[in-house]
Amino acid sequence: MDRRSILKLGGLGLGLGLSSTAFGHTIKIGDMIAKGKKEENYILINNAKIFDGVNEKLLVGNLLVKGGKIAKISTSKIDAPKGAKIIDAGGKFLMPGLSDAHWHVMFAAAPISAANLPDPGLFYADAVAEARRTVLRGFTTVRDMAGSVFGIKVAIDTKAVPGPRIFPSGAFISQTSGHGDFSPSYEKSPTLGGERSHLENLGEFTVANGVPEVLAAVRDNLKKGASQIKIGVSGGAISDFDPLDSTQFNDDEIKAAVGAAADWGTYVCSHVYHPRGIKRALKNGVKSIEHGQLADEEAVKLIAKHDAWLSIQAFSSKTLPKGTVIPDKSKPLYEKWEQVVRWALRDKAKIAYGTDILFSPEFTPYQNKMLAVFADVLSPIDFLRLATSNNAKLLELSGPRNPYKEAKLGVLNEGAWADMILIDGNPLKDPNVITEYEDKFVVIIKDGDIYKNILA
Repeated sequence: MDRRSILKLGGLGLGLGLSSTAFGHTIKIGDMIAKGKKEENYILINNAKIFDGVNEKLLVGNLLVKGGKIAKISTSKIDAPKGAKIIDAGGKFLMPGLSDAHWHVMFAAAPISAANLPDPGLFYADAVAEARRTVLRGFTTVRDMAGSVFGIKVAIDTKAVPGPRIFPSGAFISQTSGHGDFSPSYEKSPTLGGERSHLENLGEFTVANGVPEVLAAVRDNLKKGASQIKIGVSGGAISDFDPLDSTQFNDDEIKAAVGAAADWGTYVCSHVYHPRGIKRALKNGVKSIEHGQLADEEAVKLIAKHDAWLSIQAFSSKTLPKGTVIPDKSKPLYEKWEQVVRWALRDKAKIAYGTDILFSPEFTPYQNKMLAVFADVLSPIDFLRLATSNNAKLLELSGPRNPYKEAKLGVLNEGAWADMILIDGNPLKDPNVITEYEDKFVVIIKDGDIYKNILA
């Protein structure tokens, strides 16, 4: 078979969201995912203390997985179907898989030097390797907050490689001089005829100025299969030219992004730290405030009033490896999150958990620690709900663009996705058991597949 025939049969389309019509052949991503699903198998977990993701009272009983979903939960004996894998939980704690609402599949484990190599191979190699490690930390779902992850998502969903479920945003959309502008200072804006940065050409970021360019950038991400859209509304820590206190995109540009996303039944989230940017984002329809560490009380009240989400990260010395030197530009963001979360709890604002690890492979093992410290602020039950049923509500904002809308995430209910962790310990009594994932997470199941079982 020649090269043209191979391309014609299916060499295109992995990163194209919905379909590709090259060489007269249509490739539908949904069909690719369906072909990747294996025959239905059964897993029966007996004698578990089951936290369903919502209720504080644990159910002592048994759970049957059929294919990728939970078929039955009962306090009575469940007869094992023929060929079922049987796991004796021995009274251990069974809970839904965790989710990270602000993860970076492409960037978490790649060093920044990977951007300077002749090709993006290291980016993808690191991303695929980290995807497996992410699930082994118990995170079975992530909301990806910037990057060209569409092909990796398909590879995971078709079970070609192991990894978490991904809610992709696609390229992060930034104005010139904004948080996503990685071109050198001497380069003109693309709007003025300048060249796009290497990271833009890889599909990781898009610089857009004015309503027409913002609309095109949003629609381009939606075309590729984005489940939500992310824009930058304030300065950032890793970008060179924008002070943290800068406010980015004007009202019309933000409204354009929100309108284009709404036309596809989904929403816009915004990178933003400070009150002025938060207020501008909310005023123009943004539904998820990413970060918010520099928020004041008024801004938090507005998040609650607009029924939006505060997707905040625990930037703290407690969540860093010993000896870490915090860059000067990032220092104002540290040790602020607890106060903002306390204001959000007081005002009944919706809170989501995420991590925002970027170009820092040494930090990825601390993903669980960044969750555990929320127990310093939240009650034990709310701490566990945070990265399970609570985050799942935010993910559901994607509406028809939700790639996993066939079943519920973040809960252990009959008919829900079979994503779960069996823990040798009780995180309701000891939240730090979440950080001991290597030893204490004895079974990890995602989409009905056993990723880890040290009880066998």
